[in-house]
Amino acid sequence: MNLQENLSFVEERIRNACNWANRNREEVTLIAVTKTHPVEIIQEAYDLGIRDFGENRVQELLKKNVFFANYDIRWHLIGHLQSNKAKYIAPFIHCVHSIDSIETAKELSKRAEQNSRTIDVLLEINVAGEATKEGIAPSECEELLKRISEDAPSLFVRGLMTIAPFEENPEKVRPYFRELRRLRDEFGLRDLSMGMTNDFEVAIEEGATMIRVGSALFGERIKKK
Repeated sequence: MNLQENLSFVEERIRNACNWANRNREEVTLIAVTKTHPVEIIQEAYDLGIRDFGENRVQELLKKNVFFANYDIRWHLIGHLQSNKAKYIAPFIHCVHSIDSIETAKELSKRAEQNSRTIDVLLEINVAGEATKEGIAPSECEELLKRISEDAPSLFVRGLMTIAPFEENPEKVRPYFRELRRLRDEFGLRDLSMGMTNDFEVAIEEGATMIRVGSALFGERIKKK
């Protein structure tokens, strides 16, 4: 694996998609997804200029944060957050992409307040209605936004996140990205976290402001025994 070459290729793909959609490259944040990858890889990516990193599991995130506590890294939790683990990430997390219940939101808000912080969050929307995926239905978005504004004052809802179904042809997931953008616009939110290695060009064309890229940068995930 040559991370520098991979990053250059990913950047080229991002720029091409932005040009096609008549958008500025600066509108799209590349989040390097480092789940299962060692801290040495994160260090190499950091040295190449990446500052936004995504992790799926709180336990793994906590272990990695120990190594980079004094770095200007922005950690994104992109996997499911259990309420009882909110206290561990509240002191340092930059953004939680996976809020899908008021109970989790209230707990994270409480822990943010204890740390004198406001934490950026995204609501995870299961646009495709897949039974195996986390997230709320689009129809539940308005109610959860209302509850968070009332009961979780130390959270700032930046926008929405979705994980589209995997398709060999990324054009097939365009409707899901378009629906998420419609929801974002309906509620006057700012960010859209959508698009991964296989489909981020389509996501950018449909308005993504954050893309979550792992294997295109780091190769296939390391399977734990």
